[in-house]
Amino acid sequence: MAGRAYKTEAVVLRSFRFGEADRVLHLYTLERGRIGAVAKGIRKTKSRFGARLEPLSHAELMLHQGSGELQTVTGVELIRSHRETREEQYRLGVGLLGAETMLRLFTEQEANPRAFQALTRFLDLLDDLAPVAARPALDPLALSFQLKLLWLSGYLPHLTSCAECGAEAEALVGYSPKAGGAVCRACADGALALSPAGIAGIEGLLARPLAEAYEVGLAERSARDALAVITSAYEYFGNFRLRSLRSA
Repeated sequence: MAGRAYKTEAVVLRSFRFGEADRVLHLYTLERGRIGAVAKGIRKTKSRFGARLEPLSHAELMLHQGSGELQTVTGVELIRSHRETREEQYRLGVGLLGAETMLRLFTEQEANPRAFQALTRFLDLLDDLAPVAARPALDPLALSFQLKLLWLSGYLPHLTSCAECGAEAEALVGYSPKAGGAVCRACADGALALSPAGIAGIEGLLARPLAEAYEVGLAERSARDALAVITSAYEYFGNFRLRSLRSA
């Protein structure tokens, strides 16, 4: 039994009730990527885990892997609670959007240290975030994080020349997920229309670290263009839409 126990850093992406007192957790771990685990008795008043396993919490966990699909949490050492994010509506909207993106793009039990580092950095920055956009979905940090996760997933949009014909001298006017990036006017049939400022904004978000997302200076139109590219990529490459975007 001891051979199946291990310790890893993890972020709680989602949780839901299971039975009378337990919760099932969707975790993204440093050691094994995405896993599911059960926290037994967590909903009891005297639970020793309860407050340390809230959604978006970053903790060091002791886990036991048995014969079933769900692992079992046997120990928790909190690293960052991210309570500041959960208690403010705008921050929470951005945080849940990022968490769902991780759930949908990184579905395998396969370690990806760069994705884990991006996730924890995103949450650390989120604790100090002040509302800067009309809605959380248009926040520069939210957009930057999603673009970086697309990049880590292998779906980075090509923006330096026409992704369809390769023309470098032609203005880019749209985004085609089938072509893999921005396209010129001659290749834009059926493509998502983009403004030059929108393309420049996406390039800026991709080029800068998460902490500098606000220095790109996105106007609302550019933020909407970036969000349109992101959602189009999700639909084409992953065949999904984020539920959290409906309320963000």
